[in-house]
Amino acid sequence: MLVKIAVKAICFSENLPVNDMNCIFGIVRIIHLNSYAGNGGAGRACLRLNKALKAEGLDSVLGVNFLFRDNPEVVNLSKGFFNKWLTAFGILLERYYSKFFTKPLPIPFSLPLWGRDVSKLELLRSADIIHLHWINHAFLRPADLAKLSALNKPIVWTFHDSNAFTGGCHVRYECDHFLKECGNCPVLKNSGPDDSSHKIWLQKKNAYSGLNFTVVAPGRWMADSVRMSSLLRSVKVVNIPNTLDTDIFKPSDKASARQVLGLSSEKFIMMSGFMPSRMDLHKGTSYLVDAIELFATNYDLDPDKMELIIFGNRDEKNVPDFPIKTTFLGTISDDEKLALCYSAADVFLAPSLEDNLPNTVMESLACGTPVVAFRTGGIPDMVQHQQNGYLAEYRSSADLARGIAWVYSANRQVLSANSRRTIEDHFSEHIIARRHIELYESLLNNHVPA
Repeated sequence: MLVKIAVKAICFSENLPVNDMNCIFGIVRIIHLNSYAGNGGAGRACLRLNKALKAEGLDSVLGVNFLFRDNPEVVNLSKGFFNKWLTAFGILLERYYSKFFTKPLPIPFSLPLWGRDVSKLELLRSADIIHLHWINHAFLRPADLAKLSALNKPIVWTFHDSNAFTGGCHVRYECDHFLKECGNCPVLKNSGPDDSSHKIWLQKKNAYSGLNFTVVAPGRWMADSVRMSSLLRSVKVVNIPNTLDTDIFKPSDKASARQVLGLSSEKFIMMSGFMPSRMDLHKGTSYLVDAIELFATNYDLDPDKMELIIFGNRDEKNVPDFPIKTTFLGTISDDEKLALCYSAADVFLAPSLEDNLPNTVMESLACGTPVVAFRTGGIPDMVQHQQNGYLAEYRSSADLARGIAWVYSANRQVLSANSRRTIEDHFSEHIIARRHIELYESLLNNHVPA
């Protein structure tokens, strides 16, 4: 095993493809684990990373706990009718059980009630490195994570939200209880020093104490949060962003894109993502509604010359009233069509109040469409103020409106070129895959096999 690792490490250090003939002892095998494939930000991010690593020659495999539709690119860990519906039952049980103990707040919280032991799976035993992603919704509880230590494999864990270092919440906002030991949780109905958030914190502390892993934080904000947390402040953290397919997410002719989508060629078109309701907190819907109203009225612009398009909305009945014409495109599962939508827009609006490294922002920039967003989370890692978009003052609808107006008046051709260049220079598949490979190499070099 030492010889095998050494040879693989040499291939990396000499900058040779890992499937080069010099690697006679085999290809490095990375096993990724995620709850879902392609669903949500984490599901899309790990699929894209898996593809990028394969393009660099690694034997990279993605295993998921639940597969909504057949996908030959992933391994379904709940294969078969019985296993599928047992897993579905566990997911629903955890989600509804968590809601029973939490206040009616738009803050996702997970109580790890259900899980599975994956440590005995041949898929994991065959891995050189285990790479975890989003593992909630009845997949890997703290106790299940602890069992991975028996495999004696280097473990990498990409954090797509804050849950791994909190007592249950996925989005923290201003709460700083993760700096201590959680407890007195503002999300729980029965809150106190020894509430469920504190008990979950203790479960995670116990699991992490015997688990040697490296955290990948896609954004600097997330990396800083992990280093401050009481659970993980002593764990190694590296900042490696997510990636995307720049051959799919690329600029298209705006006029042609609008013609295909049936959009006006004359209007200033704004685009945004999933909008569940005006009261939605995480996505900042209310700020977007106010900002567009301010933009339409304060800047003496004809509302008939503007249009908002929204994708990802699953329920058009539960949406706010916008002051301008709004077109709902529905859920778009085809990346090529989604890229066309970004290219059709003049600006992408991302009013999220807390986001790690949102795929939508990266996708928009890759398609040459500037972004207006709040200065929060990992968004400043991608949006360069008044270079490829506008970073508005946090929770300020007025400044968000100023950002829209700034893009409206700016040289949009220059903004488009800057947007695309940002992705090509910092977030392309090759760049992000190589950064992961460098991390894998360092772990293999320092790993002591059993």
